[in-house]
Amino acid sequence: MHFKYPEILWGLFLLLIPILIHLLQLRRFKKTAFTNVKMLQQVVAESQKSRSLKKWLLLLTRMLLFTTLIIAFAQPFFAKNTVFKNKETIIYLDNSFSMQAKKGNSSLLEVAVQEIVKKAPKNTPLTLFTNDHTFSNTTIAAIQNDLLSLNFSQNQLPSEAITLKATSLFSTATNSIKNLIVISDFQKNKEASLKPSKELNNYYIQLASSKIENIAIDSIFYSPKSNETTTIKIKLSASQDLENQPISVYNGDQLIAKTAAEFNHTKSATVTISLPENDLILGKIQLDDSGLNYDNQFYFSRNKKEKVRILEIYGVETGYLERIYTAEEFEYQKNSIAQLNYSLIESQHTIILNELEALPEALMQALHLFTQQGGTLIMIPNDDITITNYNTLLNNFGVKLNQKIATSQEIAHINFDHPIYSNVFDQKVNNFQYPEVKTYYSLDAKQSILLSYASNEPFLLGKRGFYFFTSPLSSELSNFKNSPLIVPTLYNMGVESLKQQELYYTLGENNSVTIAVEGITDDVLKISNATNEYIPQQQSLNNKIVLNFNEVPSEDGLFTVKNKETNFKHLGFNYQRTESSLTYWDLENVKDIYTPTSISDLFDTLEKDDSKNELWKWFVILALLFGLIEIGIQKYLK
Repeated sequence: MHFKYPEILWGLFLLLIPILIHLLQLRRFKKTAFTNVKMLQQVVAESQKSRSLKKWLLLLTRMLLFTTLIIAFAQPFFAKNTVFKNKETIIYLDNSFSMQAKKGNSSLLEVAVQEIVKKAPKNTPLTLFTNDHTFSNTTIAAIQNDLLSLNFSQNQLPSEAITLKATSLFSTATNSIKNLIVISDFQKNKEASLKPSKELNNYYIQLASSKIENIAIDSIFYSPKSNETTTIKIKLSASQDLENQPISVYNGDQLIAKTAAEFNHTKSATVTISLPENDLILGKIQLDDSGLNYDNQFYFSRNKKEKVRILEIYGVETGYLERIYTAEEFEYQKNSIAQLNYSLIESQHTIILNELEALPEALMQALHLFTQQGGTLIMIPNDDITITNYNTLLNNFGVKLNQKIATSQEIAHINFDHPIYSNVFDQKVNNFQYPEVKTYYSLDAKQSILLSYASNEPFLLGKRGFYFFTSPLSSELSNFKNSPLIVPTLYNMGVESLKQQELYYTLGENNSVTIAVEGITDDVLKISNATNEYIPQQQSLNNKIVLNFNEVPSEDGLFTVKNKETNFKHLGFNYQRTESSLTYWDLENVKDIYTPTSISDLFDTLEKDDSKNELWKWFVILALLFGLIEIGIQKYLK
């Protein structure tokens, strides 16, 4: 038993006063027998004994009366030892998209917020954090409105991050009790595991939906069987076996397709949709699903394809490049080195040096600046070059020519993993009819090799922004122009210099978009939709601007890239689909945690552990009882 005011117990020494008074009142009587009262001796003796007993009983009841009153004023109580320790409470409330799952008519997040607001102590200091907000050293009463208006977040903190953040929010005191309350559905992530801290009191409350059902639009892509951008495939997934699911496709507000995805009692389906032939598509795919809401829509766009500007600077005039770089996709032009207009270089996306014998100093300076500004340079050497002259430019790209070798070599190896060939071959080819060359240049280089000879020496090397052929491509020295490899090789090099827009982009990833613009280097590009506007990270080059979307936008939808009143592109952004799979952790096998059945039970338990069983009322009742006993003794005991 503990006392709130133990110093009052010193008052028990005052009980000595009635004891002393009682002892002083006691006397000894000498009995003298008289003949005339002899017959009353027995009655007198009995009366004397009765008065002595009454005094002892009164003394005892009065002492008990004062004792219980003194103890009552000291306010005794029973409590656990933890009551006297300082307590710190931190709550993690999961507000990720998986908490959109329904429990009855409310989402799991709404259920959690309502129980916290109702059951958590209103004015007890605590810290609460979600996936994207932190409320430090506050109370539930102070943040009640913030909790009721809490939005879902595309971020989902893994278990380790939750523990680390909570540990950083706790104080460094070693004698305090640190309670970490984690409220989540505990969706399972393949890349993470549950690792609670042994230094904390971990309370894990798992919320479960009424039905584990969800249908999601996972991704879309152009049909690989079509060379046009008019046919797309839509991939859907489900957490339960389905027969079919209706979906709708919109271009802006106009419904352009409506069909049913045939699951055939499986958990995945693919739908093929034909798009209109117009240039601009502001696409939205929609389905109706009673599970999670965030993955029921999917945004995409198709802009007018921008033409890549390519300049060929030739020493030997050929005609094969214009057959590859056609007018539908490229703005191709060529100039001889003798008639070159240097002012054209700055506005190009790709420049091809086709079999020049020597490189003028002014050209090398212009090309070096061109590649630094993000342009692509493709070099095809002449059979009779000045090696030192070429090396002056090639040294900027980590390449050094050694000597010309007049030996025939077969081009025998393809680097299928190089980005230039990533979508060219369905599988690795072994029985390919490889071309050959009659002469080539040996070199030292740190660049990636795309094509190599049987001797493993490079025929073509480079990466985005720079490519070098080690052999001339003229018909007298090579039959590479007759090989099927030449078209995808040179075509993809040209297309790569101006990266075309994807159908859609995923939020939270490092996405980049190249915008072909001129004359707005002093202004910035913005992206906006009907409700929000953002300024993404951007790099301004000579004739294009590269936008990086690693932090913005923060919500899905269709956005317009613009500068003042000029619109350049429309981009579709979508949330990651990592939370669409409704699989959860089994907390029974997790060590070092407590698993209350509900939020209400947890706070009830914590309140009981922190409560005091007050006893002062019982001692007041005992004091009144002893007072009544004293009155009874006075009245009825003679």
